[in-house]
Amino acid sequence: MDSTLTNFLPIIIMFAIFYFLLIRPQQKKAKQRNAMLSALKKGDKIVTIGGMHGTIQELSDDSVTLRIAHNVNVTFDRGAINNVVSSNASEPAPTKTEETKEEAK
Repeated sequence: MDSTLTNFLPIIIMFAIFYFLLIRPQQKKAKQRNAMLSALKKGDKIVTIGGMHGTIQELSDDSVTLRIAHNVNVTFDRGAINNVVSSNASEPAPTKTEETKEEAK
């Protein structure tokens, strides 16, 4: 009985290590990405996974229409959005140089 437990103990420890180092962080990242994709709204400035910068013009359940230049609209799959650069409703955070300029005053 005791030898069976000691034989399976390394496997149990390896599973615990894999869970806390690989599986759990990946689940948290996927949850954050899904929250970001569901919070998209018209006017948000985003970057796609291909590096295309644009502003959201139209939203549907599975696609997004981006304005990438004057009179140039491109439709992407919603999953192709990598991150939101700035939201329409919120002010962008001050950069490091702006903070140091304010502290110098």
